[in-house]
Amino acid sequence: MTVRTLFATPFYEGKLKNAALVADLDRSCQALAEDDRAGRAWSKAHGYRGYTSYASLNDLPMRDPAFTDLVKLLNKHVAKFAEDCAFDLNDRKLKLDSLWVNVLKPGGMHSGHVHPHSVISGTVYIVVPEGAGALKLEDPRLPMMMAAPTRRDDAPEMLKPFVYVEPQAGSVFLWESWLRHEVAPGTAKSERVSVSFNYRW
Repeated sequence: MTVRTLFATPFYEGKLKNAALVADLDRSCQALAEDDRAGRAWSKAHGYRGYTSYASLNDLPMRDPAFTDLVKLLNKHVAKFAEDCAFDLNDRKLKLDSLWVNVLKPGGMHSGHVHPHSVISGTVYIVVPEGAGALKLEDPRLPMMMAAPTRRDDAPEMLKPFVYVEPQAGSVFLWESWLRHEVAPGTAKSERVSVSFNYRW
């Protein structure tokens, strides 16, 4: 008898190895959180606990050389992940579609969502205080498991309905954009800073 695991969901974990760039990005993110009044207003109106440039700024790589340098590194990570996903891109490359800053205050979270109109999405973590919320990934088959029993606590990771991934400063996480995910609330006493992004074909 053989049991095979089919229809895998790939998840990429990389690292920014340039500590100076991570520090520069921290300064840039904090400056945006202070100066971007439209972003702060949007965050407040939509109940985002902290600041995000998601709805206010779409030109960060042209605004700040730290983001320009970040995109060059992300392009390499995304190209590697696309290869691991066996995407047939016809000699084309995935292209950055959007990139935004998140400064999440203690107790903040982001409910479950996907990233429509994109191929690969991800987050690079700039500041991750102790107790910051993990990235919670949801098994895409979950809505179809109407009559399935729950999984045992000792179930292997590939069979769990949710997987929690703990980032560190410099972590680069990538996933296919259809994968539902959320930011779980944490117990940190200070802000968590990250930069999220989408790539399209």
